[in-house]
Amino acid sequence: MGENIYIRVRWLHDFQDEPVDLWSELDRGRFETRKLEIFRDGTVGFASATESAHGTYLGEIAMPPLEEIAQNPAFVPEEISQDAFERRWNARHSR
Repeated sequence: MGENIYIRVRWLHDFQDEPVDLWSELDRGRFETRKLEIFRDGTVGFASATESAHGTYLGEIAMPPLEEIAQNPAFVPEEISQDAFERRWNARHSR
């Protein structure tokens, strides 16, 4: 798993039914292998190859580079550590 990339994208918006914090584990081709979507009310949607919850699914296309994501002012992307992602992933069932 050491070759994966981990990113977090904060989504600045006023939509009540959309997540505000997106965490993704990407493979070498930049496809999502695991994903977390955190909503304003604390609900955590998640998806992997074997499970999904709260309407969260893995993306079907490769994730663009962070610089490209950042071109949209509504998105604040950053690369995060595998450890940070794993801690958040392991807490996905708690609110």
